[in-house]
Amino acid sequence: MKVAISAKGTELSSAVDPRFGRAAYIMIVDTDSMAFEAVDNSVNVNSFKGAGIQAATMVHDKGAEVLMTGYCGPKAFQTLEAAGVKIVSDVEGTVAEAVELLKAGKVEYTDAANADAHW
Repeated sequence: MKVAISAKGTELSSAVDPRFGRAAYIMIVDTDSMAFEAVDNSVNVNSFKGAGIQAATMVHDKGAEVLMTGYCGPKAFQTLEAAGVKIVSDVEGTVAEAVELLKAGKVEYTDAANADAHW
């Protein structure tokens, strides 16, 4: 399964970025092989608006079935939910640790955004 994780760096040892739409990178990790792709999210970091929606679209386009992040706003949440991507919020630690929690079944999927919209 592919999982997307907001990250501060480009390695599995990188810290999870609590932001989703404005995270420095979105890591796309194959949970079976641990192969990964670090997607540069700089185009959204300084965007005026729509960062969450654009990042959510990219996550879906990369084939991720799950997003793991700290905070996910309502517009990004709606976009991900419509695409069938499950969301785990309040994630901390490293990207590798987040994947291990997912693989061990020690995560709870959220059913609502946990951050305010940015207007």
